[in-house]
Parts: sequence; C-alpha cells; structure tokens
Amino acid sequence: MQEYFKNKKVLITGHTGFKGSWLSLWMSMLGAKVYGVSISIPTNPSHFELLNLNIKNDIRIDIYDSKKIAEIISKIKPDYIFHLAAQPLVALSYQNPLETFQTNVIGTANLLNALRNLKNQCIAVIITSDKSYDNLEISRGYHEDDKLGGSDPYSGSKGAAELVINSYTKSFFSESNIRIGVGRAGNVIGGGDWAKNRIIPDAIRSIENEQNLIIRSPDATRPWQHVLEPLSGYISLAINLKKSNHNNGQAFNFGPSSKDDYTVQDVLIELKKTIKKLNWKVEKSNNFKESNLLKLDCNKALHLLNWTSTLNFKKTISYTSLWYLEYLNRSENLKALSKKQILEFDELRKNKN
Repeated sequence: MQEYFKNKKVLITGHTGFKGSWLSLWMSMLGAKVYGVSISIPTNPSHFELLNLNIKNDIRIDIYDSKKIAEIISKIKPDYIFHLAAQPLVALSYQNPLETFQTNVIGTANLLNALRNLKNQCIAVIITSDKSYDNLEISRGYHEDDKLGGSDPYSGSKGAAELVINSYTKSFFSESNIRIGVGRAGNVIGGGDWAKNRIIPDAIRSIENEQNLIIRSPDATRPWQHVLEPLSGYISLAINLKKSNHNNGQAFNFGPSSKDDYTVQDVLIELKKTIKKLNWKVEKSNNFKESNLLKLDCNKALHLLNWTSTLNFKKTISYTSLWYLEYLNRSENLKALSKKQILEFDELRKNKN
C-alpha cells in the first residue's frame, strides 16, 4: 500500500467520524499527506480526538456547501479522495429526513461536480452503504446489480446518491483523468464508534451509566465486520483504479462471508466475554422500521480486487472489545492500540492473500 500513498495528497471527507478517523490514521501511517474535510466533531467522546492526529489540513465545512467544496478541491488538487462524509444513522434520518437527503445526495453531487474542473489525475472512492439496496430480506446476499432503494430516508438517500454517482461518471468521467469507485459496506463495528442507536456504543454507554442495555431486535442479523475490513476494501479499490480504468464507475460490496450469520444477541454474548459488566434486556419498539435480515455477496470484490474479509467473527469482536475495555479502564494508550490493531490487521491480511 505504501508505494501508492506515500507523499500523495489524500483528501478524506468525514475524517472526524468513526471510519474517517481510522482511515486518517491508516493513511498517516502510510506516509500520505492527509487533508480532512468535516463539518464538526460528530460525537463526544470522539475517536478522532482520542487519536490526537494533529492533521495540519483539518478543514471544517459542510459538504452541502458546493462553492467551498469546489474551492477546496481546486486548491488541494488531491491524488486520492475517500468520500465518507454523510448523515449515517437510520433513526436520525426519520427525525431529519431533509438534512439526510441534503448531506447524502446533494453533498455527493457537490463533490462530483467539483471534480469536473480538476486537471490532475484523481482517484475518488465514494462510500455509500449496504442499505442502498432495496432490502427484500432475502437470504442469498445482495450483489452489486441488485435493485437499489430503501423504505427509510437514510436508505433512500444512499440509493439516490448511487444514481447521482452513476450519472456523473457516465456523463463526465468515463474517459477522463478522474476515476470513480463506489464502496458499499455492511454493519461496521470497532473501537471508537460513539454514534447513537448503534449496538456497541450503546452497550458501552450503558456500562458507564451502570444500567442495563435496552435492545430492540435481538434476532436481527447483520453483516458484522471490523472497521478495518471495509477500509482495506476502499484502499484496494483505490489502488485498482490507480492501476487501470477497467473498473471505473463500478460499485463493490465489502463485508464478511455471506455464510456467517450472527445476530445482535450473538454480538453481545461474545462482547461480554471480555467486558464482564455488560448486561442487557429486550424491549420491543415500533418507533421506526429497520430491516431484520441484511446480507452482502462480496464475490465481485474477491474476483476483481482480490479482496476478501480478514477477521472471523470472534476476532472481530475481540478487536472491538479490547479497544473499549482499554477505554473503560481510562487508558491513555488508545492511539497506540489503534495503530497496533492496524499493523496486526495488515499483517493478517497479507498472510491471508
């Protein structure tokens, strides 16, 4: 990876978020010149702040501001862009549907429109979601040419963003210096996630508050994966596009094996093996609808990118629980632990390949 990113200008939108902060750390470790664009620090606590990355080019703007986005991209002239800035929560999309569509759809269009005027070669990997699919709760695992859509505002916004990406790519970037890739990832977990209405952050907060965790759907199945898994997929996609334009405009699923079915309760049982104070109870809620079953078929990434998931379920939970245990013990070595997990993961990935 280092030969592709060392001393290269890498722009990460949403760099202060959960996945963005991990990617910023990883790119910094690879020797990249990291530029970050985010509207704010999205959570408290914040993985980004705990890492104390000291990114020199830390830019705070709203991705919805088309003029400023265009100015930044024109000034930086990035070699790579990883677009992660988004409103990422299903529950919040019901509360603020218009803001969700503005950020996820128009924000993506603003980025793509700014790339039209860029003269240097640039690889842009745009992150959408596994929830881009019109989820019929089928068991075979969705593949990339399945129908897009979604019944909730978040899923709808991600499906709509995909239509925008496809239109811009075919209209402006099919034969140009700009190459576009799309990443769709399953449910991502790992140390440093503090978003509301996500199972593990809620679990850690319940421990801090000395309360039982309330869960809505203990039998809901998700494609659980550690945050480093999809990030390695995005990086692999960027490298592939750098080598060739053969997969320009293509979307790729990044997730665990579709044979691995684990529920919310499975996650909590495994988590409790390390974090002993965790306790939970089930309370059904009809506040908003979420899919019960969601699986991805990742064969396209395997065949075209030589990418496959690295960690099994137990290792995924182990990485996650050890990070949060250090946090609960008020460790000052969370940055060192995050770096260690990246190095260990990368070594496992290389050995597997």
